[in-house]
Amino acid sequence: MRTTGTAAGTAVITFTESELAAYVTHAPTRRWLEGPGLPGVGGLLTFDALRTDGLRTVGDSTGDPEGRLAADLREQLVIGGLAGLEGPETESVLLDGATGEVTTTYFFHDRPDLMDRRPLAPSLETLVRFATAADELAALRGQFAAYAGRYGPEAVAEASAQLLALYEAGADGEVPPFWRLAAVIRPLALIAGPGTRSGLALDLPPRLLDDEFGARAVVRFEDVDFPSALTHEPTRRFLREVGLPEECVWFSLDTDPPLPTLAEHRADDPHAELPASADHLIRLGHLLEDTSLVVDGTTGAVLSWSEPDAGLRPLNADVSTLAFTLWLIHRAKTLDADHDLTAAYDQLAAAMTRTLAALDPLACDPIPSTPGDDGWRYWPGVFEDEAGGGLYA
Repeated sequence: MRTTGTAAGTAVITFTESELAAYVTHAPTRRWLEGPGLPGVGGLLTFDALRTDGLRTVGDSTGDPEGRLAADLREQLVIGGLAGLEGPETESVLLDGATGEVTTTYFFHDRPDLMDRRPLAPSLETLVRFATAADELAALRGQFAAYAGRYGPEAVAEASAQLLALYEAGADGEVPPFWRLAAVIRPLALIAGPGTRSGLALDLPPRLLDDEFGARAVVRFEDVDFPSALTHEPTRRFLREVGLPEECVWFSLDTDPPLPTLAEHRADDPHAELPASADHLIRLGHLLEDTSLVVDGTTGAVLSWSEPDAGLRPLNADVSTLAFTLWLIHRAKTLDADHDLTAAYDQLAAAMTRTLAALDPLACDPIPSTPGDDGWRYWPGVFEDEAGGGLYA
């Protein structure tokens, strides 16, 4: 195996003919692996394990001493994985050395009989082309460079249509769920640009929430609704002029004025264990599992307060990214009805987290940042909770 490039993460991985002889008989696949090869790490895929493990079969990786692994899986080659947001691979990427087909699987070392494959690409060439397109969209470069500085529903629709057309052409119209999600969900991050007018993290398009939820379902506040502790003017202005949806899956807004501080909300419980900043945390509403959604009246940061474990954790950077998160959830549910996105629920959850992180990294960053913060993040957590059913249309 050879690598070329200046850094391990960007180096291209190739193999010699003798290294491939025992594993790959498909001629186009052999030629691709001999050169141009595979990138080490991309935004969605990583092949970096090939550097340390080389080519190995699923059978070699599991051992399968009791012979429970399905025959069609045993000789598949493990060449990489789908990259998680923080880097480690999640689902493994497999290559059929006889046909060149690329699929994915989850490894269940204790129950190899439960392992199955899902389609990813008809060939390595197509796989690399699909992954490159997704990475270029995320970075707004290459074939998606024209979208730099463009935001709003039109940019979202055009970028999604362009990426989906590329995938349909490369897969003869049968786009695997992983790439359909990349084409439908990832462009949603183009809906809002950096906050220059609002003084918040994002400038949302006018009437974005009204158009998505319906004008009657969006609540706007007046100054008399705000406690004196809410001194962060961009937050006050956003709640007055833009507002928030009254309900959205895992969120319900408090609509009874005035908005209370967390201390006022729990004033009837003398034994309530509250954070030291409770007098400056304004309760906007509640999430699931006895969890309050609060905004820091001084900084505008949005946090979650879990009553069962008395945990104060970052939720969103501010109310603009909170609004984007709620819009993203509602939009995904609408798109699911047209594209059957929940057919690959785990991949949908990962795409949602990746898209949220593009505009609000704090919402998905597990690094503890508040007293008692254990690193668990609410939105990625509920996205992944398929049993809760929240992302199903």
